[in-house]
Amino acid sequence: MSTRPLISVVDDDESVRESLPDLLKEFGFDAQAFSSAEEFLASDSVSQTSCLLLDVAMPGMTGPDLQRELTIQRRDIPIVFITAHRDDTVRPRLLAQGAVECLFKPFTETDLLAALNTALRI
Repeated sequence: MSTRPLISVVDDDESVRESLPDLLKEFGFDAQAFSSAEEFLASDSVSQTSCLLLDVAMPGMTGPDLQRELTIQRRDIPIVFITAHRDDTVRPRLLAQGAVECLFKPFTETDLLAALNTALRI
């Protein structure tokens, strides 16, 4: 069993689900990718996830919807939102609702690692 933190990536974009886990593993984390919030909620990874990299806009349950559901379930998983939609109101709103960070795609490796370190308090 690994002692490395598990970072779960939830994004409907296949290229993100393929590239981010590899990068996260290079950073020294375990990583798991999910194509939807519903898929993540149905997985065994929910209870093992140390941090969630979560897309804001997805078909079905959105990132903020998943954040609310995790709160209802009393699962305290730090969330770093990622989004391709540049809207100046999105980031402040998500941070006010408890997100650790909100990164706009494309983001740098440095910004991602800084957000994860903050989320995990490394």
